[in-house]
Amino acid sequence: MNAAVKKRLLIAVGLLMAAGTSFAAPAERAVWTWEKESYAMVEDIAAADDAVAFLRLKKIQTVYLYADEFQGRNLIESRPELYRQLVRRLHRAGLQVYALLGSAYLNTEEYVLPERRQAALAMFQRVLSFNTLVGPDERFDGVNLDIEPHILAQWSERKNQLLLQFLDLGQAFMQLKKASGQSLLVGPAIPFWLDGIELEWNGTNKPVSEHVIDIYDYVALMDYRDHAAGGDGLISHAKDEMAYAGRHSRKVVIGVEVTPNELLKVSFNHLTESDMERELALTVEAFQGEKAFAGFAIHHYRGYRVWLEREHSKD
Repeated sequence: MNAAVKKRLLIAVGLLMAAGTSFAAPAERAVWTWEKESYAMVEDIAAADDAVAFLRLKKIQTVYLYADEFQGRNLIESRPELYRQLVRRLHRAGLQVYALLGSAYLNTEEYVLPERRQAALAMFQRVLSFNTLVGPDERFDGVNLDIEPHILAQWSERKNQLLLQFLDLGQAFMQLKKASGQSLLVGPAIPFWLDGIELEWNGTNKPVSEHVIDIYDYVALMDYRDHAAGGDGLISHAKDEMAYAGRHSRKVVIGVEVTPNELLKVSFNHLTESDMERELALTVEAFQGEKAFAGFAIHHYRGYRVWLEREHSKD
């Protein structure tokens, strides 16, 4: 083998190794799966099988599966056997299943308000009750809560009060979990900027993000940026939560967006899958030594598929 050929081979091997590093599935991955797609999977075996095939292809390990009312029906209450079958099916495919609670359909941002507190607790209790009535392979492994008080119209005038009510509600959820004796992991989706708001709650003054981490088992940080590095990147926005959670034996899942957004930097939608994989790999590199790092959650299942289908249609 002459020197020129040897050099070309070494370059090719180096490129392949680099590609393997950049495009391998970085850390654990979850995906938010909202009302329409979740109900389709619950009611239609073909839709469930199609979802499983896609999730395995994309190396997703955890499904945040919507488990509350949609279009006047609440299947986890009225048809629990359908959820039992789907959760068992997903488990047998090697997937973890978290009940996704909260939705735009139900305006669950209002659940922090005193008059909606009981609706919120009943939503959570239905999942706990479901888990007590089904077999071990049919139980939810966790809960992901999507209750976002910053969406409320009164946010700008009552931000602190609403956040205190959000913390009180979280404490009430975890008290229900404790009373149930269950070990499922419970955590909310929270925006990355909560670490910039300090509040006194239960006699302690600190960033709201730290109060939230204290309450729950984990947080899914809505760290919606299309790049890893820099002061406005995935790493910078997650580092304080990651450090605090690590000191308190909690976990942080980094949420990323792939659906369209008017502000381009919020989502990977205007970029390619390869771009996202590169930035996630950089994020893994930054956090792989952190005890709290629990991978990524992609928002959301349908948007993820539409984005990928659009990209592949260009090939």
